[in-house]
Amino acid sequence: MHKGSSMHRGRSALKGSSMQKSGDGSIKARSQWQDVWARLKRNRVAILGLCILAGLFFIAIFADVIVSYNQTLTQNVRNRLQPPSAENWFGTDGFGRDVFARVIHGSRISLAVGFFTVLSSLIVGGFIGSITAYYGGIVDIVIMRFIDILMSVPYVLLCICLVTVLGPGMINLVIAMSIGSVATFAVTVRSAIFTVKNTDFVEAAKASGVNVPRIILKHLLPSTMGPVIVQATISVGGCILSAASLSFVGLGIMPPTPEWGAILTEGKQFIREAPYLIMIPGVFIGLTVLSLNLLGDGLRDALDPRLR
Repeated sequence: MHKGSSMHRGRSALKGSSMQKSGDGSIKARSQWQDVWARLKRNRVAILGLCILAGLFFIAIFADVIVSYNQTLTQNVRNRLQPPSAENWFGTDGFGRDVFARVIHGSRISLAVGFFTVLSSLIVGGFIGSITAYYGGIVDIVIMRFIDILMSVPYVLLCICLVTVLGPGMINLVIAMSIGSVATFAVTVRSAIFTVKNTDFVEAAKASGVNVPRIILKHLLPSTMGPVIVQATISVGGCILSAASLSFVGLGIMPPTPEWGAILTEGKQFIREAPYLIMIPGVFIGLTVLSLNLLGDGLRDALDPRLR
């Protein structure tokens, strides 16, 4: 009797964790994503990262409203290397251009590079990972050996080699970093699909004659959303940092395009007389990477079924 009542209380507690009370007092089932959001809201550090990231996206979206793009290119040699002031909030660079305008518009480029890189590598890597996990056997062995070779090369070194071959520029930078990131997402998707590949609902879909693309898209890939979202969130920060690093050494986005790494490159020769040229874009890069890592850690905990 005591055992039965304990099991009943356990089931009631588990069921209650996915229920919510509506305004009229009735109980409604809470969806999986509502449950994830409820757990994420309890993580103050993750919410802080989300707020910082939302602020950076707001700046990137409304960059033209905040300050004109022409101010990123307008040169005034007489006004060069002016410290931060009421007229130029972040000071001016070696060509007399407004650093505030360049940093604000640079957020649009840096965030775009990071997210487009992750999106393209996620699509290609997700396709490769799902194919290898579903078919297995010789297909899995052959493809994964190529993935192992790709992962054995350091990421930054691989990007440097690819950008050297393709040439500097935003599109070539995204292509190079996407190729370097494909292996990570392929392994992530492959591992996640292996855990649900032989479950009952997948076997039922096969027995019903559902074709392979539909099984992968409808039944297997949705089960990988948790680890893929976490990996994508963290990877965006790494890609932004890598893009800034490549631009800093002259292999990324070239001047006069206002990108955070390019701004650092232009300001490094004035580091003694105008250290703000290095510090200000560095702070924006650091905040972006930090916010994405904090959000990624929070999502990892919120999406972990063992913590429900």
